[in-house]
Amino acid sequence: MNTIVTLTLNPTVDKSTTADQIIPDQKIRCAAPKFEPGGGGINVSRALRRLGSDSLAVFPVGGPSGTLLRELLTQENIRQAPVEMVSRTRENFIVVDAASGQQYRFGMPGTALSAEEQHQILQTLKHIDQLPEFLVISGSLPPGVEPEFVVKVVRAAKERGVKVVVDTSGPALLRVLEEGVFLAKPNVGELSKMAGVDELDNEAVAEAAHRLVREGKAEIVVVSLGPQGACVVTKELVDHVPAPAVKRRSTVGAGDSMVAGLVHGLASGLSVREVVRLGGACGSAATMNPGTELFRRADVDKLYHWLLQTMPAAAA
Repeated sequence: MNTIVTLTLNPTVDKSTTADQIIPDQKIRCAAPKFEPGGGGINVSRALRRLGSDSLAVFPVGGPSGTLLRELLTQENIRQAPVEMVSRTRENFIVVDAASGQQYRFGMPGTALSAEEQHQILQTLKHIDQLPEFLVISGSLPPGVEPEFVVKVVRAAKERGVKVVVDTSGPALLRVLEEGVFLAKPNVGELSKMAGVDELDNEAVAEAAHRLVREGKAEIVVVSLGPQGACVVTKELVDHVPAPAVKRRSTVGAGDSMVAGLVHGLASGLSVREVVRLGGACGSAATMNPGTELFRRADVDKLYHWLLQTMPAAAA
């Protein structure tokens, strides 16, 4: 059964490497590159696989880099429903300066999607053999794709009783929330913009998220607070979850890993408090690894166990 379907409109092949030191105007010798599949929903599918949940990844693909993307996903046993496009799949580049430990991330422009290619994506989603319980829409929008297209995806999913989880930003996030989703995961900066203020403290974060719930924009709002952890809000619940103290090596894929933890927890029947702690554990565990490696399951289990100790006694 396709319990979880992920949609990535702006997929990529991530190429990462390490250099002894990055010096301007010098020829910089790098370690052998590592290629990994990337893009919001694709990373969610990869992380779900590590947690033991199966998913179907839907994404546009084209050119030699698109062929590589599919091969990389096949190597990770990710089920795929690719939509062929004329343009080639984009590639991103990440390099770590070994001398300073700093990471440099070079994001290339997204690949434009034509109106026909967007239509094919909608048709692919509508004709999935088995109706999923969750549709995860994650990542940025490529050129040529307006927020209204994502609204069409959300409407079609909701009409069939599918629970929509959204992790995007900017106008697309605002427009989708107007339609209403099951779960939204804005970061504190995005929530601040929606609230019309420069900054939000913990109390204000909870109130701004609760406003989204009251207005029917999301049943569950999980606000990522970075080093401060996360805040989850529903009609009945407000819960601030601390971030575990870990050595951060890379933030690539941390947000996608968090989403995977949230969805895996929901699909497994965990309580909302447990769900957000599993999401936090996945996100923090992803930062412990270099490059675009996502997380190790053992790290997630350890951090999740610690975060469970932070649950209120009455909820434990």
